[in-house]
Amino acid sequence: MTDQHKAYLFALLAVACWATAAAAFKLSLRHVGSDSLVAFSAVSALAILFGFAWLGGTLPEIATWNRADVLRSATLGALNPFAYYVVLFRAYELLPAQEAQPLNFTWPLVLVLMSALLFRQKIRAWSWAALLVSFSGVVLIATHGNPLSFTLSDPLGVVLALSSTIVWSLYWLYSSHDGRNAVNRLLVNFAFGALYVLVYCLVTGRLEAPSLHAVAGSVYIGLMEMGAPFVFWLKALRLSRTTAEVGNLIYLTPFLSLVVVAAVVGESIRGSTWAGLVLIVGGIVLQQRFARGPR
Repeated sequence: MTDQHKAYLFALLAVACWATAAAAFKLSLRHVGSDSLVAFSAVSALAILFGFAWLGGTLPEIATWNRADVLRSATLGALNPFAYYVVLFRAYELLPAQEAQPLNFTWPLVLVLMSALLFRQKIRAWSWAALLVSFSGVVLIATHGNPLSFTLSDPLGVVLALSSTIVWSLYWLYSSHDGRNAVNRLLVNFAFGALYVLVYCLVTGRLEAPSLHAVAGSVYIGLMEMGAPFVFWLKALRLSRTTAEVGNLIYLTPFLSLVVVAAVVGESIRGSTWAGLVLIVGGIVLQQRFARGPR
């Protein structure tokens, strides 16, 4: 098997993991509150990432970090997993998975807007067209196919799902030029993030006694959403001839996710959800192919 074939394999493994995440969120939230689920999942992911770092022999690199590196991880951990998943899981608590998942997938377009806002990058005409296409998909999903009604299915849930994309974009922008080992960086980020969310849950009184179902769901999310797929994706990028050759596979994720949600969670996927998702992904493709936005 060539390196490129291995790259495709690791990329598809990552996509397969992420495609099950939305269903896992909804099933787990039936047994535990969103904040507690973040706490249990972050701790699970921390253990899993430690295992990957230990098996990969990268742990000694952490000892070479300076104070600035540690502070950087402390800041990144506040964004992901803490703020990102607290906001995202609350959105999943309020919305059907078929709405929360596509809305969260708009983050590449939010990244373009955040880059323009923070770094004063000019947004080209193609970018505005791409944003308009994706925004129309957001409106279609959020209004259940009735955009002229100006009525959202759950206003707070929609706001939270879209807000999670802002948090993720900030995390991406702040971590994109970090030269440290990626697995170690993610491990220490999660060490800080897990601490933050545990303190947050204790202070707010939202840390629940975990049931067997909650523990099982948290371990699954820690492995299949927060831990393993990122390692698989990084491996795919390292092995691939070009980023684009495996990067396009990520567009399979939201469509496969809806299939899993329908089969496992039992949601009947509306036609407006499929149509809205096509528009969202179409806008992202337009942005990345023609507008020269951040990739």
